[in-house]
Amino acid sequence: MKLYLAPAVALLCAAPAFAQETAPPKPITLSGSVALVSDYRFRGVSQSDKGFAIQGGVTAMHESGLYGGFWASNLAGWGTFGGPNVELDLFGGYKLPLGGGTLDVGATWYMYPGGAKKTDFVEPYVKLGGTLGPVTLLAGVAYAPSQQALGNWSNTPLSRIGDKEDNLYLWGDASAGVPGTALTLKAHLGYSDGNPGLGPNGTSIAPTGRYADWSLGADYVLSPVTLGISYVDTDISRAGSAYLLPNFSSSKDGSPIAGAKVLFSISASF
Repeated sequence: MKLYLAPAVALLCAAPAFAQETAPPKPITLSGSVALVSDYRFRGVSQSDKGFAIQGGVTAMHESGLYGGFWASNLAGWGTFGGPNVELDLFGGYKLPLGGGTLDVGATWYMYPGGAKKTDFVEPYVKLGGTLGPVTLLAGVAYAPSQQALGNWSNTPLSRIGDKEDNLYLWGDASAGVPGTALTLKAHLGYSDGNPGLGPNGTSIAPTGRYADWSLGADYVLSPVTLGISYVDTDISRAGSAYLLPNFSSSKDGSPIAGAKVLFSISASF
């Protein structure tokens, strides 16, 4: 009797686990992250006065490929917009398979809640991702149509109050895991083309109008957190950006906020 009962009990105990493994995936999945970074760099330019920033966000993804979410960070110095000095990005889009990769079409609304007026702007984007052997690649184009937040309001001969300008950003990313380790190497290259002057809040999404930014770094997964290090730089020189001063410098010592720097981060995802 025991010989027959043991297999029967084992089968009954395994049944719920088997049913759970074959359960259909949920139509909507949530993911998110939180991070502490030694300097918040947006396209190579510090938005936190070369100091620490706390960042985090959540994304909801539908099985159809539609997604939406938000991301936020504290600001200081060049990125000061008054009020709580917070950047809140709302984004949404659609991902679909294309060949052996993924096409991602969407838009980001950059908001600065409680801060100065006329600083919010919308930036549509298109991203194409895929793999080449062990390397993961991503190429993107972001184009923000003419808006007051991107306008040339001061610091150049063509400046005028109420001006509207557009902005183009091109970028490419690459990453690859080191076999047998929890280490991932990564690289980034970007190019901005926009307003060379200062906008309505004394900032610009493309300081000096046209410039390149790049970074090299690595992430190490130390469950449940990820440790990151990266070297970030731009081709914006002190002489070439002198007309943007004193805005385009650290409020602490007047040092450049778009120069080379080694950044550190610790993050967790869920």
